[in-house]
Amino acid sequence: MKKRLLKWMGVFGLIASVSTALAQSGSEFLSDSLVDLQEITIYGQAKDSTNAIGSKRMEVFNRTDVSHALNILPGVTLSNFGARNESTLFIRGFDSRQVPVFIDGVPVYISYDGYVDLARFTTFDLAEINVSKGFASMLYGPNTIGGAINLISRKPSKKFEFSGATGYLTGGYRTNLNVGSKLGKFYFQAGFSQLNKNYYNLSHDFDSTAHENGGRRDNSYSKDTKYSFRIGFTPTKKQEYVFNYVNQQGEKGTPVYSGTDTKNSLYAKPRYWQWPYWNKESFYVLSNTTIDSNNYIKMRVYYDIFKNELNSYNDDSYSKITKPYAFQSIYNDDSYGASFEYGTKNIKKNTLKFATHYKHDRHREYNVGEPQRTMEDNTISVGLEDVYKPFIRLQIIPGVSYNIRNSAGAEGYNSTTKEIFNYASNNNNAWNVQLGTVYSFTSTRILRATASSKTRFATMKDRYSYKLGTAIPNPDLNAERSMNLDLTYSDVFFYKLKIDGSVFYSKLTNTIQTVNNVEPGKSQMQNTGIAEFSGVEASAEYAIHRTLQYGCNYTFIERKNSSNSELKFTDVPNHKVFSYLQYSPMKGSYLVGSVEYNSKRYSTSYGTSTAGFMLLNAKGSVKVLKYFAVEGGVNNILDKNYSLSEGYPEQGRNYFVTLAYRSF
Repeated sequence: MKKRLLKWMGVFGLIASVSTALAQSGSEFLSDSLVDLQEITIYGQAKDSTNAIGSKRMEVFNRTDVSHALNILPGVTLSNFGARNESTLFIRGFDSRQVPVFIDGVPVYISYDGYVDLARFTTFDLAEINVSKGFASMLYGPNTIGGAINLISRKPSKKFEFSGATGYLTGGYRTNLNVGSKLGKFYFQAGFSQLNKNYYNLSHDFDSTAHENGGRRDNSYSKDTKYSFRIGFTPTKKQEYVFNYVNQQGEKGTPVYSGTDTKNSLYAKPRYWQWPYWNKESFYVLSNTTIDSNNYIKMRVYYDIFKNELNSYNDDSYSKITKPYAFQSIYNDDSYGASFEYGTKNIKKNTLKFATHYKHDRHREYNVGEPQRTMEDNTISVGLEDVYKPFIRLQIIPGVSYNIRNSAGAEGYNSTTKEIFNYASNNNNAWNVQLGTVYSFTSTRILRATASSKTRFATMKDRYSYKLGTAIPNPDLNAERSMNLDLTYSDVFFYKLKIDGSVFYSKLTNTIQTVNNVEPGKSQMQNTGIAEFSGVEASAEYAIHRTLQYGCNYTFIERKNSSNSELKFTDVPNHKVFSYLQYSPMKGSYLVGSVEYNSKRYSTSYGTSTAGFMLLNAKGSVKVLKYFAVEGGVNNILDKNYSLSEGYPEQGRNYFVTLAYRSF
């Protein structure tokens, strides 16, 4: 491991020495002060373009959903579960089960499988998205083995705020409205958005297959509507109480597999799937009370509902469900829980924080004509985190937590006997520990070193799913564990050049991984032994001129299964580059071009892969009146034929034009 780290340090040094990019002179670094209601503090982590993306940046790069927004960041990889038409993200090689998603610190990932289709989460009502890589605060709770993603909602700062946009995109349209007001001790924020895609076009270089003839991708539609509302009460500057409501309504089709992998069961038996609804509803109450200058209490209480329907049709007419393999599958999930957090500075040179979490997950499913099955889990977490400052420039951050996951029951269904049966319980508990050190040479020159040992409990789907007859359940899965090491350096030169670089290494034990063809045509989730993830990140931002800005980042990730080298890790390329150039001749007007490169990636554990690709994108915005702007752009300018998952080609060249309004 020592040799591996030294190698990556050398690579990083080379990359950092030649990187150029846009600097944000006002980069803010998190301090040891008590934090905002909506945030989880990651001490010593820069709140900048390497670990966070704000609403302005999402707007400039036309990132309308969370998955594509975060793909801009180093260490983050966008992928697609093609067979389900779900967008997902990998953080330094860790998938969405290992990097849970939160809204304002409240967990929103799906109870059943731990995943969430991030393409269904639009960005129009978000102020910022924060990403923790590897070293995630113990205050988040369990299962943050590879980090955490926190979506932070908009919050008004003026008496009246209004913004909105409407426009055309290839195959569909978008519209969004946000209204906010801060009046004395009260504030409210409301949002509405709709993103509708009737289809997307394939590249002209796409070659027809048995199930796809090119042009408009068959069954590639999607529609996402989102309503959000929050009302806050701040009786004093030291107290805040907030009620949030979010309603997401979605529907989508799943394009048919059009690849060449004959080992893939979908090659000979294609799926004709549509999702008539994918709905999520979240209620949560947040409170933050500063008792005095040294103590605070923070609480979160939430209830989350997820419902969807999957229809599997006879054929590509999508009209009949009569064949033996056709079905209507219904999910009805809910979660409720609460967290309590207490922070104190009563011990000199220390900021001590204690947090406890409780979460109840319930999954209910059935196919039309079958009885309903229920699965339930209870998860409890107790965590302690401290920030010790022996002197002004040094922070030492130890943390520890104890997590328990109890199976409250899990029912299966025998389609032969038409009977429901009970799986054996699968209870787990685990200790998690971590230690971070942050040394600030100056306010902008920071060196951070972290180490953590964390766990993730197997989800209900990991343990019990037959995956529609293509998988074998494994109720006895053990929790996987990862040891994460990270060394990060950040610096700003002359208020114009900002550089960041990281070397990271993770060693996983009891790794939970899909093993294909355990039986002919069937996979299984298994603890596959030991795995190693290692790599580097390097980014730089440079203000060439007050009107011209340049930025780029590079990520290298290597993932190996040390117990079985024949099993490949999927969906993450070894190399990824994102670069942009932005010209802003006047306030409110700009032109930006970006380049994204991904090397090849594996799509199956037995080695099927997709080719590397490079995408060119461009966007322009012109302010036409005081509050109005006309925006337009082109994605995939070169009309590249590429795939994130083998057999599921992505969009070819596509266009968009938007009329935007902003009162602030």
